[in-house]
Amino acid sequence: MDWVSGDREIIVVNTAGREWKIERSADLESLWNSIGEDDFGDDERLPYWAELWPASVLLGEWLYRNQKLIKGKKCLDLGCGLGLTAVIGASLGADVVAFDYEFPPLYFARNNAELNETTQPLWLQMDWRDHSLSEGSFDYIWGGDVLYEKRFFDPLERLFRQVLKPEGTIWMAEPVRDISTPVWEKLDRLGWKTSLPLTEKAACCNAEMTVNIREVVPGIFKN
Repeated sequence: MDWVSGDREIIVVNTAGREWKIERSADLESLWNSIGEDDFGDDERLPYWAELWPASVLLGEWLYRNQKLIKGKKCLDLGCGLGLTAVIGASLGADVVAFDYEFPPLYFARNNAELNETTQPLWLQMDWRDHSLSEGSFDYIWGGDVLYEKRFFDPLERLFRQVLKPEGTIWMAEPVRDISTPVWEKLDRLGWKTSLPLTEKAACCNAEMTVNIREVVPGIFKN
C-alpha cells in the first residue's frame, strides 16, 4: 500500500485543553492487508502506528496538567506513532525528541505538527534496542501503550537507565490489562520507584479503555 499518496483522513481529538487534528491513512484495512508474512516474525513490523490509542489521549491530558514541569525541559517520546503526545508536549514548551521504529508514522507526525501549528519535535526513526541517544540527556520520558509485549521490557528498562537524568521522571500510560500488570513490580525490584496509578477512562476513534498513568523515578538500582 502507498501510504504517502493514498487517501487520508483527519481525526479530531479533544484533550490537553483544545482540539487536535491528527492526519492518518484513511484505509486502515488495506494497510493491514498489505502486511506480508515476513512482517509477522520475531521483529514484527505491524502498523500499530496507524491507530490513535486511548492511552495517548490520556497521556496528552497528563502532559497538559503538568505543563509547568515540562516547559523548557528535554523530553523523550517513546514510540511516537502519529505524534499526538509529542506535538502536545512541544506546544507546551517542552524540547521534545520523538522516535518510532517505523518511518511512515514520522511522516504523518511531522505533518501533524504543522497541521496544529506547533513547534516541530526532533523526529527520529530509531529502535530502542539500539538507540543513538546521549547518556543522561532527558529530564522526562513518556510513552503511551508501549508495554503490550513482554519482550519490550528489558530494552526499555536499559534505555531508561541510560538516557534519563538522575533526577529525571518517566510517565507511562498503559491500558489496564494482564500483560502490563507485572511490569511495575519488576521495575520496583530493579530499584525504580513507581507511583500508585492514576486510573481514568480514555476514549478515541470509537474505542474506550481504562488507562493507568504511573510515574517512575530512579531509586537505588540493582544489577
